[in-house]
Amino acid sequence: MFKKVVVTGIGATTPLGGDSKTTWQNLLAGKSGISTLTQEWVAKHELPVTFAGQAKTPATDVLTLQEAKRLDPSSQFALIAAREAWADAGSPEVNPERLAVDYATGIGGVWTLLDAYDVLKERGPRRVLPMTVPMLMPNGPAAAIGMDISARAGVRTAVSACASGTEAIANAFNRIRNGEVDVVVAGGSEAAIHPLPIAAFAAMQALSKRNDAPEKASRPYDIDRDGFVMGEGGGALVLESEEHALARGAKIYAEVVGASVTSDAYHITAPDPEGSAAARAMIGAIEQSGSTISDVVHINAHATSTPVGDIAEYNALKRVFGDHLPKIAVSATKSSTGHLLGGAGAIEAIFTVLALHERTAPPTINLDNPDPAIELDVVTSPRKLEGSNILAITNSFGFGGHNAVVAFRSTN
Repeated sequence: MFKKVVVTGIGATTPLGGDSKTTWQNLLAGKSGISTLTQEWVAKHELPVTFAGQAKTPATDVLTLQEAKRLDPSSQFALIAAREAWADAGSPEVNPERLAVDYATGIGGVWTLLDAYDVLKERGPRRVLPMTVPMLMPNGPAAAIGMDISARAGVRTAVSACASGTEAIANAFNRIRNGEVDVVVAGGSEAAIHPLPIAAFAAMQALSKRNDAPEKASRPYDIDRDGFVMGEGGGALVLESEEHALARGAKIYAEVVGASVTSDAYHITAPDPEGSAAARAMIGAIEQSGSTISDVVHINAHATSTPVGDIAEYNALKRVFGDHLPKIAVSATKSSTGHLLGGAGAIEAIFTVLALHERTAPPTINLDNPDPAIELDVVTSPRKLEGSNILAITNSFGFGGHNAVVAFRSTN
C-alpha cells in the first residue's frame, strides 16, 4: 500500500533573498533579483553578457569559515537551504536508517574545478588542494547535507541539467511513497555564475543580451524575450510520509501527489517543438495523483524566456490541457529569479507549495508585450487561488531532453 507524502519544511537562498520567507515576499512584491555583475573578471574576459541573478546573501555570511573553505559554492547553497528546511520542519528526530537525501545539481562544482585548473597551470601540481575532488564532484551538495543530518538511507544526486532539482524531488517522493524511507531532504542547487559558463551559454545564443536593463531581461512569454538569465542559489524541501508527520505533530505545507520523468530523444540542447514527451511527463504526474487535467488550477511553468523554449512548453501544455488551459493560472517565476539551472526545480517547487499553502499564485514580471502565439492566463500580480484540494504542477525541462514534473495538492 502506497504512503501519502507531505512537505513539512522548506528552505532557500536565491537572488531574491537569503531564506525562503524573504524570497517569497520579494517574489510576491514583483521584485527582480537580476543585477549587473561587478566582478573584475567580467571586463577582464570581455564577456558579452554582464548581468545575472546572484544570491542575495553571500554564503560566507551564513556558514562558518571552515565550512565555506571546504565546500564549493554549490554545496554552500545546498547546506544553507537544507538547514533552513530542516529547522522549519522542526528538526525532527528520525531513525537515520529511514532518513535519506535526494539533492541535485545541473553542473556541479564548476568554481572549484576551474579555480583548481588555474592553480595547476600557474603554480604547479603541488599547489592543488587535496579537497579539490570532493569539492567539485556533483554529489558534493547531497553529501554535505547527508552528513549534516546523519542520513543513512541513501544520499543520491540527480544530474539532468535544468530538470535536476525537480527530478530529485520526484525520486524522493517515490522512495517515501513506496515505504522505503520516512523522511527525505530533497532539492537542488547551482553556482555557475563564472566567466566560462557565461561565455559558453552566450556562445550558444542562449542568454539574454539586455546588458542595459538587467532587471527587465528575463521576460517569459513576452514577444521581445531574447534568452534566459543565469541565476544561482539553492532550495530544499523536507518530504515526509504523512503518517510520520502526523505522529510528531508536524505542520504540513502541502501533499506531494504525483511525479513523472520522461525524455525527448530529440536534440542535446533544443526541446522537441511538439512537446510530446514533456506532455507525457505532465500527464504522468497528474494521473499518479489520481486526478484529471480539469483538477489543475495552477502551474509553475519552466518558462525560461527563450524564444524556442517558451513556445515548446506552450505546445506541450496545449497537448495536455486543451480547452481547460485558459482556466489555469500560470506563473513564470524565472522572470524574477533568473534560471538557477539545477536548482531551478527546487526553488519553483517551493513556490508551488507556498502558492497552495497561502492560496496565492505568484506574479510573472516583465510581461509587457505578450506573445500572441502563446495563449495562456499568465499571472502578472498576486492572485488568490480559490477552492479546496487545489492541484498544481511544476514543470522543469533540461538540456539532453530531460523532462520532470511534480504535482502537489493543498492540505489546508
